[in-house]
Amino acid sequence: MFGLPKLRGDKPVMGGDPWKGRLAFGAIVLVAGYFVVQLVVTLQTLWLLIFGAIVVAVILRALADPIVRWLKAPDPLAVFLSLLIVVAVLAGVLALFGAQIADQVNALAAIVPQGWAQVQTWIEAQPYAAQVLEQLQNLGSRAGEALQVAQKFALGFASGVTTLVLVIVAGVFLAIEPAKSREGLLSILPMSRRARMREVLNACGTALKGWLKAQLFSMVLVGTLTGIGLAIIGVPSALGLGLLTGLAQFVPIVGPIVSTIPSVLVAATQGWETALLAVLVHVIISQLESNFITPMVQKNVANLPVVLGIFAVVGIGTLFGPLGVLFATPLALVLHTLVTMLYRQDVLHDPDAKAPGQK
Repeated sequence: MFGLPKLRGDKPVMGGDPWKGRLAFGAIVLVAGYFVVQLVVTLQTLWLLIFGAIVVAVILRALADPIVRWLKAPDPLAVFLSLLIVVAVLAGVLALFGAQIADQVNALAAIVPQGWAQVQTWIEAQPYAAQVLEQLQNLGSRAGEALQVAQKFALGFASGVTTLVLVIVAGVFLAIEPAKSREGLLSILPMSRRARMREVLNACGTALKGWLKAQLFSMVLVGTLTGIGLAIIGVPSALGLGLLTGLAQFVPIVGPIVSTIPSVLVAATQGWETALLAVLVHVIISQLESNFITPMVQKNVANLPVVLGIFAVVGIGTLFGPLGVLFATPLALVLHTLVTMLYRQDVLHDPDAKAPGQK
């Protein structure tokens, strides 16, 4: 009567089917999840650029924190001095080795085609090379397409430089007030979860900082060893090849493999024996890096399981393209930290779970 709920004893009993409400809630969750996935996919480049700005901020804070601690300087001044340090180091390297690097890079541009021609000559001498040569000739007949690709690459490079500038500028602002950015992100969470999420975000920052320090050390050491090794066996432009190998080391798994190709092609101009020695140099240094250098510099810092690193490069690279390959390892490190702390520790209560950046 009058739309009031029926009474059973002293408790009101509401009418209606409770499953309808559950189905409606499930439908809302599914629709919301769909739009969230679409948002992530559509703005995938934006998320990677934001992550790139965070990486830049972590680099600058790694330099700014000692300045704040030792000189008692305010954060904006410390970040500005950190940026000046980075620029000064790059300028010093270019001033000391810029001419040699430029000469050797130019020499590489001339020598690599010669090495490729030498490799083709070796292939021609083999009895099984007919099909391979046919494919090479097909590639040569597509020179016009290669020019179009080159033009697209030039446009992409110009766009990439602009994007890099934006990422650096955003990273500088994040580095000036990291706590304010962090608290702004935490403000959308319930009060009861903010302390734990603050701890998780700090652990992610510590993991990134430790990984970047270890990666920089590894890049310098591997590049130096490669340049010295190639110079000993008589490969031209060994300095340029060592620089290329060191830079490629930033992208694990893919980078070292790709950087081996120019070394072998350049070494091929000196004979097949030198080419084999170049392969041997890269293999030895790769084994040193994976078995001694990386474990030594990343011990108790930000060690990411090798299997996760491999699948991260493949999976994130497939989803996000070349930019995803570039940030695959640090992004996987952050995801690994999040899963360890928010799931293994908070949900499973695993006593052995320890995140890479957790103290």
